[in-house]
Amino acid sequence: MRTLHHYDEIGLVSAGERTASGHRRYTEVDLRRLYRVRALRGLGLSLDEIATVLNRSADDLTTLRELLTAQQRELDAHAERITRLRHHIGGLLAQLDDSATPDPERFMRALELASAAEATFSQEQRDLLHHGGGDQARTQTLALLKEIRQHQLDGTPVDDPRVQELTGRVDGIGMSVHGGDERVIAAANRLWQDNRVEISRSLDLPVPDEVPDIVDYLQRARQARCTT
Repeated sequence: MRTLHHYDEIGLVSAGERTASGHRRYTEVDLRRLYRVRALRGLGLSLDEIATVLNRSADDLTTLRELLTAQQRELDAHAERITRLRHHIGGLLAQLDDSATPDPERFMRALELASAAEATFSQEQRDLLHHGGGDQARTQTLALLKEIRQHQLDGTPVDDPRVQELTGRVDGIGMSVHGGDERVIAAANRLWQDNRVEISRSLDLPVPDEVPDIVDYLQRARQARCTT
């Protein structure tokens, strides 16, 4: 009854008749309008939007089509946000499940990096990285970085064919993730520059503090490739 009173107050559904004692009496037309209000409300339209639709002529569906199209776009965007959030939470849960006694500091670093990545990459770029990357790409890259680090410790020149081959494989994985999009690459470089310590410690490498040295070694290897 409270809802009906509210509808009546705002002029959305009003009783067409009154009893002798002054009580509202809803006619068949009124009830049909009420059913339409409830049906449109179930689609997520606001009361103002519903009033706009119902106040148009019965054969004018343009307004309803426009409102439903906008509602569908909003729902699609919301569904995408939920999918990304589920993926993110799943990754965090996987980190917790990897250890019987999860490291709280490592877990919080993962949250901080996720927040930094969200601030650095646009939604379109995050979607690209999400579809192109994965655990396999991460595992392969970490294995290659370990090999490259060993060459660095051994004093292997950056133009050595073995180093060049490993660098090419790292870049190949990167290409499969970002597709060569220069904007994504630039954003990734900014993320690295601003969070190199946190990113280094998040990687499963024997000595995380050596990661910046590996990155510098890789950069010199790329430069040597460009000059040959």
